[in-house]
Amino acid sequence: MEISIDNKDLDDDGRIKRTGTLMTASAHIFTTVIGSGVLSLAWVVAQLGWIAGPVVLILFAVITWFTSVLLADCYRSPDPVTGKRNYTYMDAVKANLGGIMIQLCGLAQYGSFIGATIGYTITASISMAAVQMSNCFHKNGHHAKCDASHYPFMIIFACIQIILSQIPNFHKLSWLSIIAAIMSFSYSLIGIGLSVAKVAEKNHNVRTSLRGVEVGLDVTATEKMWRVFQAIGDTAFAYTFAPVLVEIQDTLKSNPPENEVMKKASFIGVLITSMFYVLCGCIGYAAFGNDAPGNFLTGFGFYEPFWLIDFSNACIVVHLVGAYQVFCQIFFAFVEKWCRKQWPNNGFIGKERAVSVPLYGKYYINSFRLVWRTMYVILMTVIAMIFPFFNDFMGLIGAASYWPLCVFFPIEMYIAQSRIPKFSFRWALLQILSWACLSVSIVAAVGSVQGLAADVKTYKPFKTQ
Repeated sequence: MEISIDNKDLDDDGRIKRTGTLMTASAHIFTTVIGSGVLSLAWVVAQLGWIAGPVVLILFAVITWFTSVLLADCYRSPDPVTGKRNYTYMDAVKANLGGIMIQLCGLAQYGSFIGATIGYTITASISMAAVQMSNCFHKNGHHAKCDASHYPFMIIFACIQIILSQIPNFHKLSWLSIIAAIMSFSYSLIGIGLSVAKVAEKNHNVRTSLRGVEVGLDVTATEKMWRVFQAIGDTAFAYTFAPVLVEIQDTLKSNPPENEVMKKASFIGVLITSMFYVLCGCIGYAAFGNDAPGNFLTGFGFYEPFWLIDFSNACIVVHLVGAYQVFCQIFFAFVEKWCRKQWPNNGFIGKERAVSVPLYGKYYINSFRLVWRTMYVILMTVIAMIFPFFNDFMGLIGAASYWPLCVFFPIEMYIAQSRIPKFSFRWALLQILSWACLSVSIVAAVGSVQGLAADVKTYKPFKTQ
């Protein structure tokens, strides 16, 4: 069936006119950034201390904002305002760098998406189990035996994601991102409020220090080193949104120029995120001291006010439902585009079937999309069940994706697009920043791998509590 579309409804590339705005782009960024990473920041500051903790949080914020500005100019090539659109991060790398860089970018980007969906499944199940335990303690008393296995909740989360994964593409996610962003602000504010209340308690007495957890008292020297490395990885993960920046930019209207709007959205996102992160990290550390838990919302116990604990954990789950889709929809689109290119005449892959849905109208079902997206969610859930290690997993994802996607590729594309002379002063400064971030990523990855190795030694897969 042919559908007539007026030229005024099309963008300069012949596609349906984009409708994204500063608000929707900011919502996508908040949904991506203020995620499960915020829950570990009290633990991060506990490992680094009162001086290094806030400094590391602010330093990562500045670097993230700077490189996001560089990346925003790479959406169009060769000119950042009038050039040809690059629909994905890989397209931008292809247009500016080419060669093996395209494959390396795809490996880093889609690897980070896969890791994030596993991490979000783990985090959502922890929060759902926390709601069950909170209600159990409230009903049966604080001395009752209230254990909760995370596995049933991982399955519930997977069922929700199987349904939402049938949303056709990333451009249809604005409403979900806005809801998820509201949820992320809600549980962050609740965490900050509960931390302030805990600090204000009359008998509040916790150990904090300028250097964080103390060698000989809290940990050994070796454990301190590994924890510091892992904390840096957690911080990197908490700020990462570069893997989806180009895809978010591709949802924006062309007037005003997309790069201008994206730079404003990035500034707003990083600024507000940094404020929340410093507050969550520092006030959370003040509340729990050197014994700060990996997920600071679980550190408040499961008692009173039980309804507030329930609400905050419910907000986390709703937020992660949206964040999961922001990441996996881009990966879905990549795989489906590749399959259509490889088998252009395959009906199973390319054919769309119209189905009437009450209160919605016609919805087009693609058999390949239905089967493969369902299998992807199931596989990620099984992996999450096998390796449910929150802190170490977040640190490893951050370490593996932060340098290549947030620093290396934006800097190299900016150098290529701006034709910055090799060995010039500006080139040297950008390379120093890149190499410094690479060093940080390496030590963070080592710390996270060590933590995962230690967890695996004592862990038995699929063992219920």
